[in-house]
Amino acid sequence: MNPPRTRGPIARLVIGLWDAVNFSRRLVFNILFLMVVVFVLAVMFGGNKITPPKDRSTLVIAPQGRLVEQFSCDALSRAFSRATKGSDCRELRLRDVLRVLEAARTDKRIERVVLELDEFQPGGFASLREVAASLAKLRDSGKQVVAYGDNYTQGQYVLAAEANEIYLDPMSQGGVMLEGLAAYRQYFREGLEDKLGVDMHLFKVGEFKSAAEPYVLDAASPESKQASLFWMSDVWQRMLADIGKARKIDPAVLAARIDAMPEQVAAANGDMAQLALTQKLVDGLKTREEVEALLTKRGVADEDADGGYRQVSIDSYLKHLDVAMPPTGMRPQVAVVVAEGEIAGGDLPPGKVGGESTASLLREARDDDNVKAVVLRVNSPGGEVFASEQIRREVAALKVAGKPVVVSMGDVAASGGYWISMNADRIYADPSTITGSIGIFGLFPTADRALDKIGVHTDGVGTTRYAGAFDITRPLDPGVATVVQSVIDKGYRDFTGKVAKARGRSVEQIDEVARGRVWSGEQAKARGLVDAFGGLDAAVTDAAARAKLGKPGTWQTSYIEQAAKPFGQMFGGFVESRAGLAMLRASGIGESLMLQHVKAQAPLRLLDTLMQKPGNVRVQPLAHCFCAVE
Repeated sequence: MNPPRTRGPIARLVIGLWDAVNFSRRLVFNILFLMVVVFVLAVMFGGNKITPPKDRSTLVIAPQGRLVEQFSCDALSRAFSRATKGSDCRELRLRDVLRVLEAARTDKRIERVVLELDEFQPGGFASLREVAASLAKLRDSGKQVVAYGDNYTQGQYVLAAEANEIYLDPMSQGGVMLEGLAAYRQYFREGLEDKLGVDMHLFKVGEFKSAAEPYVLDAASPESKQASLFWMSDVWQRMLADIGKARKIDPAVLAARIDAMPEQVAAANGDMAQLALTQKLVDGLKTREEVEALLTKRGVADEDADGGYRQVSIDSYLKHLDVAMPPTGMRPQVAVVVAEGEIAGGDLPPGKVGGESTASLLREARDDDNVKAVVLRVNSPGGEVFASEQIRREVAALKVAGKPVVVSMGDVAASGGYWISMNADRIYADPSTITGSIGIFGLFPTADRALDKIGVHTDGVGTTRYAGAFDITRPLDPGVATVVQSVIDKGYRDFTGKVAKARGRSVEQIDEVARGRVWSGEQAKARGLVDAFGGLDAAVTDAAARAKLGKPGTWQTSYIEQAAKPFGQMFGGFVESRAGLAMLRASGIGESLMLQHVKAQAPLRLLDTLMQKPGNVRVQPLAHCFCAVE
């Protein structure tokens, strides 16, 4: 028998180190495994317990992120975003805010409502006005509304103005910033054409169709400025009137103060908080601790609650309402289909309007025997023409099937957003909705000069004059330009012709209010593009009446949307709970899992859309409106 082999000191050292590393590896993975097990058990057993609000509770509405019609992220992504203060997926649905405010108005357990709007990113003007009206209704019912903020943007202030009391931090650097509306864009012609040698060929109908101007001009056209200032002035004057009515200040005084802002800030020695108090935009200057002490004195002290007073958050209250909501039964339904975001072809996720996916939702409503009427809630600046037409055809098919369709326009329903709306039995909008922009354009880039700059040239042969004519590395043939413009002209004739037929007007009458021009809801109604003013509730009530569903209570409202994934809902609900939030922040898991997306500006996203043309489409006809303001 051979004696056992002895290892040298170096070998023993290496083996010992390896064993230590291997042990550490297994230990770390076992710890991680146990953490996941604990996480899952916490989700499954009581991590998201829902308790009803107690008597004399204060409802705290502290929205984080954007006000939207429809979530664009799944439940898990939203939960991680909120827990880690990420910005991409922090969203709050308009319907949820309105439902919470309406329920709180008649809930005897809710004593008052507190608005904390520092992290709120307002959407458009129509949704703000809808929430403000709901706040005013709650306030007029006798419930006290208190607003507090470190600063107030003008969008945030539209909501805060409806409060009985508005408080501002005495060290506020921004104060109440009312500044007016602006629509400024970057213009790329010189950079693209002169510097880079990229030629952008624009084909359009309508002198007011300005969506693609940044690619072919160095500044906004006179027509664009004229149209934008016209509708923006209408929306701005309404905003001043709404704030003035809520705060009992003459709108003309508000406007004059903005014009005199430099002098007034200087006179206040740069103290924006004191200036807001002097101008009666706020009722007092208090720190957060002082406001919390005030609310504790007025309400019920609770040492375990944030702020020290008995309260319920909007999320908790909403979950309570969801639990109390009766299940969808066999009662007749008014189905709501949301079309929010840019319109593009294919099957797209929530937050975007897909030609196939949105049409499929409308088709589902048509095939459901329990659905007796449909409300299409539109919040879209438009996009691809064919995708818009796919959706419009489903609206028409619903009507043929005997199911009324009512459109409720949100913040914007312009261009392609109007295309999908025009065939409804009735169109509702807010006076400050942005709509119209009935026009078509196409954009085609050529980069032959850009390649010339670096010594790259394109040459070859084709069997016909136009073979390879849409190669962007070659100059655009004038004959091809004629073909594209003819297609765009037909698209405009189709658009105005369909609108004329749907609205019972002549093509000439529609052309007068089209030409790519944007209108406010007030202006659109005066021109026959909108039927009535009202929010989503008005549209649902109208749809039910058209379907002869009887009194409220004999029918119900349902949303037809893409189904959420159960896994995301389960974990999202846990992360949003107090226990889950504490665990996530303490562990740092959220920061490691949360993916932050860098969102391109809309003009640059358009270029990406143009370069992804489906099938044999060489130039994508677009019905799009860049009608955002700051």
